[in-house]
Amino acid sequence: MFRIALTGLLFLHGLIHVLGFISLGRLARVAPLQRHTLILVSKNTSKLLGLGWLLACFGFIIALIGYWAQRDGWITLTLISVVLSQFLIIVYWPEAKAGTLVNGLITLALLLTYAQLQFGQRADGEARQLLRQARPSRTSITADRLKDLPLPVRQWLIASGVVGKEPITTVRLQQQGLMRTSPDGDWMPTQARQYFSIDPPGFVWKANVQMRSFLPLAGRDKYIEGKGNMLIKALSLVPVVDAADAKTDQGSLLRFLGEMCWFPSAALSSYLSWRAIDATQAEATMQYAGVTAKAVFAFDAQHRLTCVTARRYMGGGQEGKLETWYIPCKAWKTFHGITIPVAGDVIWKLPTGDFTYYQWKILAIDYNKPALY
Repeated sequence: MFRIALTGLLFLHGLIHVLGFISLGRLARVAPLQRHTLILVSKNTSKLLGLGWLLACFGFIIALIGYWAQRDGWITLTLISVVLSQFLIIVYWPEAKAGTLVNGLITLALLLTYAQLQFGQRADGEARQLLRQARPSRTSITADRLKDLPLPVRQWLIASGVVGKEPITTVRLQQQGLMRTSPDGDWMPTQARQYFSIDPPGFVWKANVQMRSFLPLAGRDKYIEGKGNMLIKALSLVPVVDAADAKTDQGSLLRFLGEMCWFPSAALSSYLSWRAIDATQAEATMQYAGVTAKAVFAFDAQHRLTCVTARRYMGGGQEGKLETWYIPCKAWKTFHGITIPVAGDVIWKLPTGDFTYYQWKILAIDYNKPALY
């Protein structure tokens, strides 16, 4: 909706400036424009001002094209056009004063767009840093490397297709879902991209969340060097959540552990240890950067991962409490020879009842391609 609104503003505002050119060029009489000015201007100056109206029109239209083509510099060009437009409006005040409101709306839109770009560039920079530090491995995984794992984990890795392939060292994926912040809250459409390093372990998750039709939220969750940080900003400007403490570190470590379902060869990592529970369940213990957490992995008769359960802090600070965190998987698909869950939920199992706060679906995934989308 924001994109459509900004497109309409730039296009229509640009075209309206043609009226100033037509009127001052005396190509036709435009009823609202009587050529009255705040200051006395000569005929030659009036013609130059007429060209200014045309130049502003071209500026807005070219900026609009750059906006849709995602070209650098369109924000600067739009801002220059706004300044020129407002100068002309002041000269031809009060006849052209209505354009001031539109210029104000465009300037506000530019501010929000710039904030969104800055937010995204920050997250992208963190993701690039994460991918650069990943340690590659060219040694293929053999069946012998799995022999010390509990039987259900060994069967999972064999069924997922990791044997005979290089270990996964970096991951990038595209995800869509529905998110809500309370058990009775509205579902908010979410689009996300996520990047992982397996050694050292870490991730950067960048998401756009549509809170109703008028309030987009920009989200970035990261786990780097054993530290977690969840940052959410309304309109990419106003911080809504900025969690970074020991409880967030534990939660971020568990998120990495739970999302290992998308890169199963990470089960062989040195920071993980496994303990069999029964024929279909195993407990993983992850120790990294002074933080330890456990999660239970459950598998079906086809040795596919069906759910992950852990005790995770819900929130940070003094209000953060350990609760049961549950990720059931609903569908599976094979990408690049690796079978992974591609749809599921994320649920807090609270004393008051289950709170499903995220429904996710994997759209695309790439392994060992340490570059951003």
